[in-house]
Amino acid sequence: MWATGLGLAVGAAIACRQLGLIGADALAVVAVTAGHGLLLVTALAGSGPRWRGAAATVLALLAAAATLAHRSPVGALAYATVPLLLVWLARRGPYLPGLATPVAPRAILLGLGTGAFLGGHLLFSAGRTFGYEVMVVPVGPYLTAVAYDLGANVPSAECFLRGVLFDNAQRRWSFASGLLLASVAAVARYLLDPSLPHSVEMMAGGTFYVALLSVASCALFRWSGSLVPGAVAALTFFAAYRALSAEGL
Repeated sequence: MWATGLGLAVGAAIACRQLGLIGADALAVVAVTAGHGLLLVTALAGSGPRWRGAAATVLALLAAAATLAHRSPVGALAYATVPLLLVWLARRGPYLPGLATPVAPRAILLGLGTGAFLGGHLLFSAGRTFGYEVMVVPVGPYLTAVAYDLGANVPSAECFLRGVLFDNAQRRWSFASGLLLASVAAVARYLLDPSLPHSVEMMAGGTFYVALLSVASCALFRWSGSLVPGAVAALTFFAAYRALSAEGL
């Protein structure tokens, strides 16, 4: 029912955009809220009773953050409220157990190192192969993009792809099956995300690195029992990825 409602909202927004009733920014806000919101709502629905209130709050925060981010880089800081809410929900109830599990500092450091290695390798390879330069100016668009990763891109991927798809698949079948399912879904989600760079070479390279990142995040989750190390790895990786192309920021 939630999926149907969010799908209808996106369809209505696209129709309104075609008719000139709303602008591109409004359509982008609906897309972010519906796309990432659906993944987070699904993760919440599968992890505890009386989840609808929590889901509605998450959707409201996503919509508010996306709206403010289109107005100014400072407004993009509102994205930080989404992971804070998810952690709070996990610690106070049965929601999102992968966020409530205590995590050792070494696991977080390993996640940071994993993301830094993949991001550093990406920067080196893109520079040598395609002549890309590392660029974080103008600072505003770069920080807005990283804030989007912090509040929407990374939380939705970890909570749904790792916390739901991978975890259920590895329990029902095997670690390898869960790894394959989550990684294929991660690549598909990456290719469909309009807020990520989409030049041909960036999409090709991004697909490879996103698949590797998914494998690493699944392994970190399996080893630590927590979604946090994988989230740290992903955020570190995307902070590097965003520095490669101004067109996707």
